[in-house]
Amino acid sequence: MDHTKLEMYDGVDAHVEGEMSVGSNKSTSTIGQPNFNTLDEPIKDTILRDLKAVGIKFTHVLFPKEKRTLLKDWDLWGPLMLCTFMAMILHGDTTADKNTEGGPEFAEVFIIVWIGSMVVTLNSKLLGGNISFFQSICVLGYCLLPTTLALIVCRIILMANEQTHTLFFIRFTVSMVGFAWATYASLIFLGDSQKPGRKLLAVYPIGLFYFIISWLVISHTSS
Repeated sequence: MDHTKLEMYDGVDAHVEGEMSVGSNKSTSTIGQPNFNTLDEPIKDTILRDLKAVGIKFTHVLFPKEKRTLLKDWDLWGPLMLCTFMAMILHGDTTADKNTEGGPEFAEVFIIVWIGSMVVTLNSKLLGGNISFFQSICVLGYCLLPTTLALIVCRIILMANEQTHTLFFIRFTVSMVGFAWATYASLIFLGDSQKPGRKLLAVYPIGLFYFIISWLVISHTSS
């Protein structure tokens, strides 16, 4: 009797194990084959796709005609790249010119960019803006591109052995062009988010935000 039960249990065990193995094979055959699954995408393709998206947004900032790209497909990769690059350049200037570690200046850029953009966004939301918080942060961050280009030009000018009033005037002009370009581009993307009677109240903090960063570029690239 015991041997019969044991044989029956063994048969049930074999049957159960067979069913489990079949089920696992079926799930294995279907897993990884959804309509779209980025987990199966190579890392290289993912990085290239994200970099391409960032590059397209940079192009829209340089030629601000199409308004919906930065608002529809927002991200913070571009602002982070620009902020980090500016902080590194300004940090290098401080270390070379003042013989200090440059830590506060590196952090200063992050504080001004991120806290400043948050304050500008909060002001826009309080005025009744119809875009999300992160959409506004994305636009303000990407529109730092002209100011970043102005920083690069100013850094190249500072490579001259002797800094004259003419070179300072050129650096000042380049920085102000970057400031005007950044402000104009941001208004193209964010201008329609405010009611007509409140646009001026929203424009002033944006202009002040980019002016402070542009002034930081001029003051921290002086020799």
